[in-house]
Order: sequence, then C-alpha cells, then structure tokens
Amino acid sequence: MKRYLTAWFATFALALLALALPAQAQLALGRDYVVIEPAQLTDDPGKIEVIEFFSYACPHCNDLAPYIAKWAAKLPADVTFRRIPVGFSSPFYQNMARLYYTLDAIGELQRLDDAVFAAIHVKGLKLIDEKSIGEWVSSQSVDAKRFSDAYNSFGVISKTKRADQMAQAAKISGVPALVVDGRYLVTGKDVRTHEDLLALTDKVIEKRRAERRKK
Repeated sequence: MKRYLTAWFATFALALLALALPAQAQLALGRDYVVIEPAQLTDDPGKIEVIEFFSYACPHCNDLAPYIAKWAAKLPADVTFRRIPVGFSSPFYQNMARLYYTLDAIGELQRLDDAVFAAIHVKGLKLIDEKSIGEWVSSQSVDAKRFSDAYNSFGVISKTKRADQMAQAAKISGVPALVVDGRYLVTGKDVRTHEDLLALTDKVIEKRRAERRKK
C-alpha cells in the first residue's frame, strides 16, 4: 500500500509539474511565431507592446475586430496594445489607412471604428477614394471640411507613410497580423478560431515576459 501511494504521489507531482510549465514551452518556432530580424523599436520599452497590423478593407480584420477589442481590454498592466493600418502600396488600402488616422486626429475613431467595418463589409459601400469616404463620413454627422482638412494634413499623411514603413520592417505580408514587442510575428498556422489566435498571442507574450525577466 505504501509503495502504491508513493507511486501515485509521484505521478500526481509530475502532472502538476506539467501544468506548471511555462506557456511558451509549448510554442513552436515557424508554426506559432517567427522571429523579426532586426527587432523593431517599441513606443514604451518598459512594457510589452502588441501591435495589430490591419486594414478596414480586410474582411478577416473585420471578423477579428470584436474579438481583439475584448481581448485588448483585458490585457495585463505590463502589456500595451495599438493598431497600425497598412497600405500595402494599394490606393484602396492607403485610403483606408488615412481614414483611420483622420478619424483618430479629429476624435471620432472610437465612435466610428466599428461603423467603418460595417459600411464596407456589411453594407457593401464602396469607400474607394476621398470623395466617397468624405460623403460617408459626412453622413455620420462629421463636418466635411474638418474631415477633409485632417485627411489631407501633413500629420495624417506622415503617419500613413510611417505605418507602411513599420509593416515593411516587420515583414508583414498579410493582415490581420499580430507582432509582440517588435520581436515576434504570431503566425498561428494551426489555429482554427479567433480565440485560438489570441490565446496563442498570449503565449507569445508570456515568452517575451520570461525573456525580459532574465535580463
């Protein structure tokens, strides 16, 4: 009986140890993430930064949007999150990036962010140039001149160009794409759901957290 209990406790201890293994131990380079070389600078070196590269034009970004919003709202205090719209040298995508930064500049991003996705992917509106974008924004109770001035401002155009430079530096070839601390691009080749992708991102964040602790 004593031997049986000893064996049982040993098995139980091993099971607990397996559960206690850090999440990053389960990650596989190439399958779950790739290394960004050289590593990119982040806005706040004191925190782990997660960037979602996205576009309003992307249907997959539209699908992910409500999930990532809930996920980002629950991130721990040592993690920051921001979104970067990509242009991909495409006039349509570039206009969408300028729309994002314009809404941010005039304080309407929070109110209209979901509405832009819905306009394109639910209502099927063709927001393909400044005229069509401006008309839609005006229909959302935004002053047309205020929007146009911001849309064509040096600040918005500069941010749009900078966003493309960041996407190129991180070797982003498609969206949505999640980058952890300027070092890891989450690939998730085996993920099947949005929840799986975000759970995988949590593991990559923990990997980066463990690396920071060792310094």
